[in-house]
Amino acid sequence: MTRETVLFSAKDTRPRSGIAAFLRDMADKIESGSVTLRQGEIAQDVVLPDYMVLEIKLEDEHKGKRGIRHCLEIEMKWYDDMGAPAGIVLE
Repeated sequence: MTRETVLFSAKDTRPRSGIAAFLRDMADKIESGSVTLRQGEIAQDVVLPDYMVLEIKLEDEHKGKRGIRHCLEIEMKWYDDMGAPAGIVLE
């Protein structure tokens, strides 16, 4: 049985341009190898490994009277001992 511990969770409504600016800033921090997530007094420092799995998902969910909710998810996952991918080799 797996157990999940949420270390940080936040939700914010912004205009598209504000989200784009946030993602550009996040990209710079990802490239540097560390990110600090902060909302008010709550902060979480994250040290990022050199290799991660990038998962992108686009979905539509019917929400009854509200209509269709569209969702674009960008997720990065990794394990502590994750190394460089082996890649495909032809022999």
